[in-house]
Amino acid sequence: MRRLDQLLANLGYCSRREARGWIEAGRVTVDGAVVTDYGRKAPPAAVRIDGEPPDHPDGLLLLMHKPAGLVCSHDEREGPNIYSLLPPRWRLRNPLVTSIGRLDKDTTGLLLLTDQTELVHRLTSPKHKVPKVYRATVDQALTPDLVALFAAGTLQLDGEKEPCRPAELRILAPREAELVLTEGKYHQVRRMIAATGRTVLSLHRTQFGHLTLGNLAPGQWRELELSTFARGEGVASSG
Repeated sequence: MRRLDQLLANLGYCSRREARGWIEAGRVTVDGAVVTDYGRKAPPAAVRIDGEPPDHPDGLLLLMHKPAGLVCSHDEREGPNIYSLLPPRWRLRNPLVTSIGRLDKDTTGLLLLTDQTELVHRLTSPKHKVPKVYRATVDQALTPDLVALFAAGTLQLDGEKEPCRPAELRILAPREAELVLTEGKYHQVRRMIAATGRTVLSLHRTQFGHLTLGNLAPGQWRELELSTFARGEGVASSG
């Protein structure tokens, strides 16, 4: 049960003050009957706004193909952001739709977004060891000894007290590699590569747990079944 004015405001339709005006004007019904008391509580399933059911009242979970040039920040001072790709109403939801972890401005690939705060914490927590797969192109040839170095769990990043967890490095070409991580330190892939004396030229995340981009083009997104993730399923690695 949720207050009608709060429901409209939290789902991004309008401000709470504006929601009271909408309700008093008869734009909201409960079980088919117009309700003008904005303090009335009702289950979202029984509510209609201008004749339509509420927009994703139980929450959002999206899988996005992040393009280059967009930041994962709500702060517009940092430049164009990924949230500009979403419908305007979704950008006004409370809690805010936010990314589950971040990809930097120049990194592309798979990104999850949700307005479910607990889910963000769960999927970014190191204790769950959700694998993320990245493909990197670097400026110098990769050598076989790096495979053992990354797997050893001894690689130390500049400014970090603890070494990186063991990671799987697969050399695909002289200057191209796939890297599987189970943690998410700040700019971790770029910093791990830098620790070997190389520079990442391009970086793309291909997988988050078992989730992949499929045929999503850059800038596109698709909805995921939130209830599956709420039960603790949905991202377990198939491997």
